Amino acid sequence: MHLPKTPGPIGIFDSGYGGLTIYGKIKEILPQYDFIYLGDNARSPYGSRSFDVVYEFTRQAVLRLFVEGCRLVILACNTASAKALRTIQQKDLPGWDPERRVLGIIRPTVESVDRLTQTKHIGILGTEGTVSSGSYTIEIHKLFPEISVASQACPMWVPIIENNEYSGGGADYFVKKYLDKILKEDALIDLLILGCTHYPLLINKIKEYIPERVKLLFQGEYVAESLADYLKRHPEMDEKCTKNSNTRFYTSESPDKFAEMTSIFLKEQVKAEHINMDIYNF
Repeated sequence: MHLPKTPGPIGIFDSGYGGLTIYGKIKEILPQYDFIYLGDNARSPYGSRSFDVVYEFTRQAVLRLFVEGCRLVILACNTASAKALRTIQQKDLPGWDPERRVLGIIRPTVESVDRLTQTKHIGILGTEGTVSSGSYTIEIHKLFPEISVASQACPMWVPIIENNEYSGGGADYFVKKYLDKILKEDALIDLLILGCTHYPLLINKIKEYIPERVKLLFQGEYVAESLADYLKRHPEMDEKCTKNSNTRFYTSESPDKFAEMTSIFLKEQVKAEHINMDIYNF
């Protein structure tokens, strides 16, 4: 398999549309860089899929971005970061090209939690896949073993958002339901991590059903700042990233559907190209 060796854009991958919230923050902080955003929207959601399936789908996406010239890929998907990142880093990258990098969004998120909680009790809100993987709890306890972590899967939140019902009255029942569960499990929680890239769109609803003392952690700004710091600390990788302020969008779904959804997540419509993910299975 031949992969381009010349500098290229930074790849950003998500199983669905929520990763656009991560892309938006990264683009805001690093506007001079080139990006390729790839959404495997036809096979979304990944949240309830098995580890093996998420790994295979994520592997195909990373390969596609490498073939397109990316030397650095960000998994802007909590499920992919939880279920596939480590295997790709340890098993696949050495054979493909040990000079390329694939980074996730869980580690940059948890690095900030210690300074944001006073009670040292925090909660994770995520998809079934992210919660069942235990990845947030594992990463938090590696860095901050004294912090107590509770987790709650919120399987109805993504459908509510993708059906553009996140600000309507119908969302309230399921927003309140999952928040009540996690706060009942641990009443000392003073920080909730929105462990799915869709969830920032529910922020106004979430704030209605949590005490004022509970802070919310949005991933986008922390991931973007972490990436900027990474590129500063790794000039050899920064040199492999082109800087013409361009972005290309790919989707495994309909480009028209993608444009419609970007108006929700980016507040603007963008043009995307359709790709077939199944052929990237080396």
